[in-house]
Amino acid sequence: MKRNHLWIAITVITVFALFAARETIAQTAPAAGEGMLEQVMKRGVLRVGMSTFVPWAMQDKAGNFVGFEIDVANRLAQEMGVKAEFIPTKWSGIIPALLTGKFDIIIGGMGIRPERNLKVNFSIPYDHTGMSIVAHKKLAAGFRKLGDFNNANVSIAVRTGTTAAAAAKQWMPKAKLRLFDDESQAIQELLLGRVHAVIASAPLPAFQAIANPGKLFLPLKEDFTREPIGFAIRKGDFDSLNFLDNWIRVVEAEGWLKERKHHWFETKEWERLLK
Repeated sequence: MKRNHLWIAITVITVFALFAARETIAQTAPAAGEGMLEQVMKRGVLRVGMSTFVPWAMQDKAGNFVGFEIDVANRLAQEMGVKAEFIPTKWSGIIPALLTGKFDIIIGGMGIRPERNLKVNFSIPYDHTGMSIVAHKKLAAGFRKLGDFNNANVSIAVRTGTTAAAAAKQWMPKAKLRLFDDESQAIQELLLGRVHAVIASAPLPAFQAIANPGKLFLPLKEDFTREPIGFAIRKGDFDSLNFLDNWIRVVEAEGWLKERKHHWFETKEWERLLK
């Protein structure tokens, strides 16, 4: 009799344990049909995490966002049948903000990097960019190669949390790295002669050299890195990732991405829109 009571008790405990485990899995697993894509369609708004980078995303005279990434996000939203809502976020905190649900997707010229991929899922690349250097004419006089900047007496300004910062550490480990929340701050330090150079994604360095020919110059003729750019979404949402990948393939095949890239990166027709 005691043995029967023992087996009954063990059975009851096992059933309760299995039920609890099932409930835990149900709570932590994403609901069927409730990925990013489905949530956006229900809401009618695609919330886009981004940060201002010239000419990726900028504010025009009326305070509206314009730029290559803005065009990409607006077309993506349009073809989803929703509106795009842009949520400016400091670059250093943009991935944590995505993970906490502040927005649905990052469309912000984000380089696909292994360390980032540990936290988010990336689409296939919809663009490629590279790092370039703009330098101070007096402080960096005679500098013509990367090795000239790899010196303990050289100061390099970069934006915090960017692949520019990673590139500076990789290629110029001896230089003093100065970090700023915004690239405009880094450029200002360069114009004031407080740093030797600024590293940033092309074509910003070239634009700054053209705008300030008396103070700045491009020591390198070409970008010194090449990196793929992708959309970033939260992990585990493979249906949304499949949609994004195929959307990129379609607009790339149309030539639309190439045309928009030419407009924003190879012309200055858009300058009249800015303040």
